[in-house]
Amino acid sequence: MRPTGKLHLGHLVGALENWVKLQDSYETIYGIVDWHALTTGYKDTALLQENIFDTAVDWISVGIDPERSIIMVQSHVKEHAELHLLLSMITPTPWLIRNPTVKEQARAMGLIDETTDENMMKIDFGHLGYPVLQTADILVYEADTVPVGEDQVPHIEISREIARRFNFLYGANGYQFPEPQHKLTPTPRLPGVDGNMKMSKSLNNCIYLSDDDDTIQAQVKKMVTDPQKLRKNDPGRPEICSVYTYHKVFNSTEAPAIEATCRTGELGCVACKKNLGEKIAVKLEPFRIKRRELVNDRAGVEKMIKEGSDRARAMASETMKKVRQAMRLV
Repeated sequence: MRPTGKLHLGHLVGALENWVKLQDSYETIYGIVDWHALTTGYKDTALLQENIFDTAVDWISVGIDPERSIIMVQSHVKEHAELHLLLSMITPTPWLIRNPTVKEQARAMGLIDETTDENMMKIDFGHLGYPVLQTADILVYEADTVPVGEDQVPHIEISREIARRFNFLYGANGYQFPEPQHKLTPTPRLPGVDGNMKMSKSLNNCIYLSDDDDTIQAQVKKMVTDPQKLRKNDPGRPEICSVYTYHKVFNSTEAPAIEATCRTGELGCVACKKNLGEKIAVKLEPFRIKRRELVNDRAGVEKMIKEGSDRARAMASETMKKVRQAMRLV
């Protein structure tokens, strides 16, 4: 995950809750990828270190256990950079240009002309090549499984293609990478409080894991409801209401009754929102308590990050010994 600051409810239901569960059945490595943050955020790095800290604190507060999993920072493990360089030597540029995620990002940033692919060259070299760095992030630990949402599947396919190419070129020399497989996970998409289909920091439409009760209620009040339900007694359409979408995730027990009473007009939007805010606050309270403890022990958190990064580097170092041997670099 790129360190871009405090995490929100979208991160919780879209990734973190699943990451916590994966600790029961996998040897898990969770990376705070600060080099990836530079692909679009290289102009201002003033908050980068604080964002790394906030990311680690939020991870640990929701249940990523540094004793059971490795929590590492990408730039602390220099082997990522070395493997990225070596893999970039064997990765054809067209593989990167055709990446749909890169194209979408370029389009959103105004860096692509729909009439020609030549304007892809407006993208910085590091941005265009970030799938190669992402591949290095995976292969340097010889990882066989990567949990992703459907939109990230093309990234893992590129990683497999690069692994296959390495194995074809150098596998006869005694070492081959495993081909990583994607593990699709349920990723409910929470709309932003402004009605946007995605909760995003850049859109300022988030509820953060660290928000207090008053802030949560204030954000929930902004949520978009059925525009035809203007008064309490008006019948509503829960299927188009952001508030009901949240109830299904954070208040599933009451959701059927909320749907029924909304449709009849018995339930008003003010009461419905207040109820939702309370349920979200209850959900987040254990995380907020743990988070406050961690923030007050900054040295302890930084020690966890260092120890995790050291463990990661020991693994990555062993991989790179085999890579260098296969490529005749020793």
